[in-house]
Amino acid sequence: MVAPDPFAHVQPFQVWENAFTPEELDAIEAYGDRLDLNRGTVLSDGPEITYDALRITRTAIMAPMPEIAWLYQRIERVVRVLNGQSYRFDLLGFAEPFQYMVYRGEEGGHFNWHVDNGRLPAARKLSATLQLTDGTQYEGCDLEFFGTHQVEKAPRVRGTLAIFPSYVLHRVTPIRSGTRKALVIWSTGPNFR
Repeated sequence: MVAPDPFAHVQPFQVWENAFTPEELDAIEAYGDRLDLNRGTVLSDGPEITYDALRITRTAIMAPMPEIAWLYQRIERVVRVLNGQSYRFDLLGFAEPFQYMVYRGEEGGHFNWHVDNGRLPAARKLSATLQLTDGTQYEGCDLEFFGTHQVEKAPRVRGTLAIFPSYVLHRVTPIRSGTRKALVIWSTGPNFR
């Protein structure tokens, strides 16, 4: 076992590789593909809006149903371990369902610079992205973070879970070809103090 990094809390993101087996990833992707995909929206001070300059993606809510309870349990364990090793935020769990995201090359899928917290009923404290597509299957569409003095890229390896504080500036660069699928998760907790 590798000793925890004493400076992990200042890193813009942390990674857990091989969080799921290839068969489990196939099952997650198949479940997501059966959901009704809608055009991604953007939170605003009023209702959610569609804003192509900021975001072009297809999304579906992956609600905590009995057939995917195992997925919620696994993600929760991994997030708690990484949080305990790095950020040590006070977390309560998931106040929002997971979001299945599909970026398509023919649509120019992307999600420009943004943070995941804002005017929400529960305070998002940690965000996570599970990479469902092998990075060799598409061009572009990198998950990038600007949490220090430079842009850093998350690994594109299928099955990698990247977690980061929800206030860290991040984006998904435009996809040039292929399709990228990912699962996005938010852990919530009491407001920071």
